[in-house]
Amino acid sequence: MEKHLRRKHPGCPDFVVRFFVSEIMQKDWKGVSIGKAVGITMQKVLRHSMTDYDQLLLVGVDREEAPRRVQPQINSMIACWKAQSDK
Repeated sequence: MEKHLRRKHPGCPDFVVRFFVSEIMQKDWKGVSIGKAVGITMQKVLRHSMTDYDQLLLVGVDREEAPRRVQPQINSMIACWKAQSDK
């Protein structure tokens, strides 16, 4: 998983790669590709920890609307990580 993350997201900081690997390893991913497991985990972690998604839900924003509002932020973070880093 770490190799996959580093190959597909070379701009992702080392500590974030380690965190994602740790998160991915906590779940049984039978029948799911590494790429899909990484994608699902990245989306979930970024949605809940790097956006105001949870706060939107708390103030009554619909469960379909809240992810739509934060998805551009998530896409932007992932796009940055897909770019080659200057490490």
